[in-house]
Amino acid sequence: MPNPKRRHSKARSSKRRSHDFLTATGLSECPNCHERKLPHRVCAKCGTYKGRAVIEVKEAS
Repeated sequence: MPNPKRRHSKARSSKRRSHDFLTATGLSECPNCHERKLPHRVCAKCGTYKGRAVIEVKEAS
């Protein structure tokens, strides 16, 4: 296995790692309660999906 003869500079390492950041998740808005949710999933707050009530959500007390 070949090994590098010289060390890489900080600039070279930083340029290589410039795309290693995390991207924010694409959130959409629930049309029923206007809460932020993941697309193509049931809303955790109101329990609706595509205008229908899919799951029952417990009321916060």
